[in-house]
Amino acid sequence: MTLDAQQALGHLPQGLRDELMKAYSEIVRNYREGRWKASELDAGWFCEIVFTILEGHLAGDDYRDKAYKPSRFNDACKKFENAPTTYSDSARMTIPRVLVGLYDVRNRRGVGHVGGDVDANHMDAGFLLHSCQWVMAELVRLFHDTDVDSATAIVDALVDRTLPVVWQVGDVRRLLDTSLSIRDSVLLLLYGSADGATDYRLADDLEKRPDNLRAVMKKMHAERLIEFKNAGDIAVISPRGITHVEEVLLARP
Repeated sequence: MTLDAQQALGHLPQGLRDELMKAYSEIVRNYREGRWKASELDAGWFCEIVFTILEGHLAGDDYRDKAYKPSRFNDACKKFENAPTTYSDSARMTIPRVLVGLYDVRNRRGVGHVGGDVDANHMDAGFLLHSCQWVMAELVRLFHDTDVDSATAIVDALVDRTLPVVWQVGDVRRLLDTSLSIRDSVLLLLYGSADGATDYRLADDLEKRPDNLRAVMKKMHAERLIEFKNAGDIAVISPRGITHVEEVLLARP
């Protein structure tokens, strides 16, 4: 992820922090690569890590060194509601309830899809991904070790849109659908970028000459699909561009 996780979750012990970031990164990577069942299975480990974090937090910051799997997961999450009300409702009730839903989908549906239910794997994975993103954002709000403005930026990055068609390879993003026009390719990449991207970054991602790409981007700016002015500037997708991505590009079979 394009953020300083060590700072964002600096209140947590190193071991739990590392486990959390590894589990979350695997969920995002598997979703982007279209491995729906792998994404579902990873969510179980993610839930157990977050459970362990909440348990330590609600016990006065008395954390275990490593995550563990509690017996009767649903009941264990329910017990958090009995923690002192000096702790946030998010830590005592909201996050645990989301974890129960995640765990239920992972256990009851992740290994049972056959035949006509194949598309449900995709839907389940989408639910699990976005629920995990929400949980991560809540954890940053609870535990961030930085100023308010920086924490807000971190949360925005954590809920960055994740697209199956975008494949992250190190610092470069590739579009798996090679039939897309340059215009639509730019929109998809900007849609998946919380902070936008420069024309040079997009040119690297799309393997295009920056000057040729800028010509297309300036036309897109005139159409109010993106905000972009000069070479080296950060391009940002507009509400109109977002609508095109969600209603046209992501609706394609």
